[in-house]
Parts: sequence; C-alpha cells; structure tokens
Amino acid sequence: MTSHPDKNFSAVPVFTRLQTTRLVAVVTIERPDDVPPLCRALLAGGVSVIECALRTPQALEALTRIKQAFPEVLLGAGTVLTPAQADKAREAGADFALAPGFDPETVRHCAQVALPFIPGVATASEIQAAIAQGCRWLKWFPAGPLGGVSALRTLAAPFRHLGVKYLPLGGISIDVLKDYLAEPDVGAVGGSWIAPTELVQQRSWEEIERRASTAVARVRTEGESR
Repeated sequence: MTSHPDKNFSAVPVFTRLQTTRLVAVVTIERPDDVPPLCRALLAGGVSVIECALRTPQALEALTRIKQAFPEVLLGAGTVLTPAQADKAREAGADFALAPGFDPETVRHCAQVALPFIPGVATASEIQAAIAQGCRWLKWFPAGPLGGVSALRTLAAPFRHLGVKYLPLGGISIDVLKDYLAEPDVGAVGGSWIAPTELVQQRSWEEIERRASTAVARVRTEGESR
C-alpha cells in the first residue's frame, strides 16, 4: 500500500522552512560535548538547519542534545536506513530524516509515524518509485559523482510538473553552491563542507562560523538575483 502524498507530508512546515533557508549543514559528531559550541558557531553564521548523520555511536545522544539545547534548530537525522532507526531518531528529537538511498519500507513507516522523510535517489527509476510512495522531496546523492548540476537538471526535467524538489548532497562545495541554488528543481542544498569532521575534531569553531556565514551570504545573493 502506497502512502498518500498528504499523509507523507503531514508536517509541511519542515519542507517550507527547508525551501526558505535553502541550506543544510551536514555534521558527524563523535563527541557529544562538541554539540554546544558547534551549534553556536553554525547559528552565529546564520545556518539553522542541521543534519546529524547517524554514523557514530554518539549520534543519537547528539541529536537529543541539539534539540534540548537549541530548539530553534530544524534538526534532521541523516543516514536513516531502517524503520527502527527512524523511530530512534524521532525519539531523540529529529524534526525530519534523510537516507542515502530509497527503501519503500522506511518511507512507509515514516509516513505512518508522521516523521517527514527525504529518501535518497540517483536514477529516474528511483525517483518514480519515491513519487509512487508519496514523496515530493528527494535527496539527490551523491550529487558530485552523479554528474553535478547538469545531470540533475536532465534527470529532474520529466518530473518537474509533479512539483518534486531535490536536496543535493555529496561532493558539493561552496564553489558550486550558487549553481545548484539557481536550479528551479532544487529546494535546498546540503553538505559537510560547512562543518567538516576534521574541523569539528579540531574544535575550529571560528572557521566553521566563517564557512556558515559565507554559505548563507551565497544563498542570500542567489535569492536576490531571482
């Protein structure tokens, strides 16, 4: 049984905010104590949407700490591969979840528990399958290796009339951010270049704030040019 689009999008404000901010900082946290200074740096730089990847044993604790200490953050749980992980992410405080690939069972489960979910796609067949499950926001991953902006433009064209929005991630840097934002099918752009693991490990909070500010300025410039 497929999910009706309205059911899958029961928390529309999440997607509205994503399209308003247009920027997602992807972080991998190994030390939960890094949560306060990391979030302060991102917020000071103007980034208020964070995807915390479930790639470390501390990730769920990090999600909880972010939501408790920084409720103003729109918090995504990344690398959600199963319904069980989706439940844990939701319990930890995630506002939405993302995956690198498309798993119909996880999509259906997230719709049932009202957790906005952005599955990953890389092909036209996966886009069709996700649309059939009621999804209208899709994570295009890994964006760089798949061919970048031109590849996404070609792939997205047949589905544009359905109102599908893409969140490109993977291999994206500040140098190509504006190009992605200029695409009508792109709802928001995400990446780890703002707060890469090495900078978090080094506790380089000032550099992370600088990168966040630079990215937000690019987003603002693109918005003004439209």
